[in-house]
Amino acid sequence: MIAKLRGRVDSIGDGEAVIDVGGVGYLVFAPARTLAELAVGQAADLAVETHVREDHIHLYGFSTIADRQMFRTLTTVQGVGAKVGLAILSVLTADDVARAVAAGDHAPFRRAGGVGPKLAQRIVAELKDRMPALTGAALPQAGRGAGPAPAGRAVDDAVSALVNLGYGRTEAFTVVSRTAHQLGEDTPVANLIGAALRELGGENARG
Repeated sequence: MIAKLRGRVDSIGDGEAVIDVGGVGYLVFAPARTLAELAVGQAADLAVETHVREDHIHLYGFSTIADRQMFRTLTTVQGVGAKVGLAILSVLTADDVARAVAAGDHAPFRRAGGVGPKLAQRIVAELKDRMPALTGAALPQAGRGAGPAPAGRAVDDAVSALVNLGYGRTEAFTVVSRTAHQLGEDTPVANLIGAALRELGGENARG
């Protein structure tokens, strides 16, 4: 099984690239974000997922191991095949997927081609129980000093309040979770909301 390819980019097409490794050209299907990082004639180093079927062998390439692992996870969901998995990772990073699922936010998935409301909801529902494994690396990267996302009614209420104010659910969940981790899980809802709004205001100002 091929798990990695390092070579020169021979050509780039719609959803695919050919990687020349020692004179052998490997056709690799890849998300748009990965293909955007490649250039014909330049070196490429891809993490690869190999699918072996009776009638074909397909290689799927990713710029990071995290994206490859998320591709494997996504394609375990009923209705998510390789094509849809690539479409999702064309618009979302592995961290984006983990945060959206942890937040119970299916809207980001609908940005991917081939993903309708029902499939987006199924992705969130089926992956929700796996979030401890998926978010172990993803959520801490969302900000300074964040730890595992805390659970609780206060966090849920604070997230709902921010969503009602017009913030995206994933964005609200990430900031509130980080705030609750910093201030403590027993922090009152009003304090969580206030601290989260200050941080969101600061981020908007920096942006």
